[in-house]
Amino acid sequence: MRKAKPKKRVILPDPVFNDKKVSKFVNHLMYDGKKSISYEIFYSALENVKAKMQNEEKSALEIWKQALDNITPQVEVKSRRIGGATFQVPTEIRPDRKESISMKNMINFARKRSGKSMADKLAAEIMDAFIEILSLRSGRISVGTWKVAPPIRRLFTSTCGVMLSRACFQISRADFSSLLIFVF
Repeated sequence: MRKAKPKKRVILPDPVFNDKKVSKFVNHLMYDGKKSISYEIFYSALENVKAKMQNEEKSALEIWKQALDNITPQVEVKSRRIGGATFQVPTEIRPDRKESISMKNMINFARKRSGKSMADKLAAEIMDAFIEILSLRSGRISVGTWKVAPPIRRLFTSTCGVMLSRACFQISRADFSSLLIFVF
């Protein structure tokens, strides 16, 4: 094990919104060091979100932040070996890891979407993560039991291969498609 922890690198805020979270997202989005192209993709995705969601009172940046919060996991399972058996133990996630997981999941599921450009795919992913969670919280689903309905199935095949509404475990797409009822 190391004697000293490595120093955290200082991340500069982005030029348009002056926000460090945007810079982190763009760094995850970047391929081959092409940061200017990543910024173009992100800003055009936010423009698409603003154009398609004009009736929202929030700005496109606030919608993006809310979408990230909606898909942020709170707990993940880790393997623990106790005796001769291996158990999946739910553990709390560090705040910086939560943010990183949610950003990476949003980007990965946007890349898997079908669409014309990455900006369009990312905008669709942001809107799905924002709208679907809001519709689920609006009361269409009973509190105790969640039956898998088409909006939830569509939601989990997009961004929320991670957790919905800060539930319990990270659920993969295949696991959730076979899951019919999720009981708290």
